[in-house]
Amino acid sequence: MTGPLPLPARPDVTVESDETVWNGRFALQRIKFRQRRFDGKMSGLRTWELWRRGRAAALLPYDPVADSVVLIEQFRLPALAAGIDPVTVEVPAGLCDPGEDPATTLIRETEEEVGLVPRRLLPIGDFLLSPGGSDERVALYVGEVTAPPADADGLAGTAGLAEENEDIRIRVWPAARAMADALDGKFPNVVTTLALLWLAARHADIRRAWSAP
Repeated sequence: MTGPLPLPARPDVTVESDETVWNGRFALQRIKFRQRRFDGKMSGLRTWELWRRGRAAALLPYDPVADSVVLIEQFRLPALAAGIDPVTVEVPAGLCDPGEDPATTLIRETEEEVGLVPRRLLPIGDFLLSPGGSDERVALYVGEVTAPPADADGLAGTAGLAEENEDIRIRVWPAARAMADALDGKFPNVVTTLALLWLAARHADIRRAWSAP
């Protein structure tokens, strides 16, 4: 098993030691370094543990005709560890394969997790999820879809890869309700909230543009 990629070189950062303390699915490094301070001096020796998760991609599936979004629910062990409901509301997302373009990743993940292929994509932004401890960076997009049929509670079925023991529930939300819940801070998942807050800010323009014949 190969180790993590080295840190990119910077003239204002000096790495004193770089130890891989765990190299499972994701590597964990213990790095001792000095960085140039804002006053121009070099810092004292600092030690950080760095979790190397790498690139990820996520998509907010939006149906401009029905004015709805397609979200998923699944169990998350870290949420349980944080003391909150471990079944979280999320957008389809996944880690990029080495060298894979994020748009390719999110198209694959969206098809696997909600059974939809977006007709067009619009980038929202590229964001670090936990800059204090991990290098994971997610490319977030909104994509045009046709929402699947759903029951009165918005339930549209289940999905997930059996070989990964995934258990995913698909739910269609009225866009207005989802955006309002995001504005009220009801989603602890930061990517879900960020995507819906962006949609709230651009909702009228996106719906108008994507509903045009």
